[in-house]
Amino acid sequence: MPPAFSSQPAPAPVLTLISHALCPYVQRVAIALAEKGLPFERVTIDLDHKPAWFLALSPTGKVPLLRVPGPAGQDVVLFESSVICEYIEETATVVPLHPADAVQRAQHRAWMEFGSGLLGQVWKMETARDAASLEAARQALATGFARVEATLDADGPYFAGKCFGLVDAVFAPVFRYFDVFDTLTDTGVFVDCPRVRRWREALARRPSVQQAVGPDYPTRLLRFLADHQAHLLALGHKERA
Repeated sequence: MPPAFSSQPAPAPVLTLISHALCPYVQRVAIALAEKGLPFERVTIDLDHKPAWFLALSPTGKVPLLRVPGPAGQDVVLFESSVICEYIEETATVVPLHPADAVQRAQHRAWMEFGSGLLGQVWKMETARDAASLEAARQALATGFARVEATLDADGPYFAGKCFGLVDAVFAPVFRYFDVFDTLTDTGVFVDCPRVRRWREALARRPSVQQAVGPDYPTRLLRFLADHQAHLLALGHKERA
């Protein structure tokens, strides 16, 4: 299904997305903005050396932040990716990314939270320094994706069928980690999940997903693994030896 981008000339950006190059929460916001056809300026910061202006804007010290036009012409800064995505959905209604039905909408929001929980296990997997910790995270992810497998639309290609939605925007950055992990070792996370594998492949082809990160994303992620002495990286070296 082709992306629902507007064919009209893009207006000048009025939104600013404050980002980090690897952050999956930033990616979901960037994907939602692209799917809505909303132009935005992207400002990328180093979270290891947070600028004073960023700390003044972010109550949590985290990305993403989205600067939006507020009342009386004053800009407002939104934080927390789920809140930002809901704001985008509510204010740019031409391309809906949530179901119209209230029950289905609530279910999708719940699966968005489930996807955020899986990101916690991805963090454990990429920062694990020994085989036991890595295996615990791998098993937790395999169990989680088995639950997703049972929920996915049978025909696809997206979470709920033919229409791309915010659940897809949440899971696409999760799958992106494995595009790099798979170059190091066979994690086996998706081995029993054919629907998830098909979904992952469909999301990887989506322009909004592809454009949510820079071309140096794999290099940056590998550098992150090295900086954290990740066992994943050690496995990759061992398997190539």
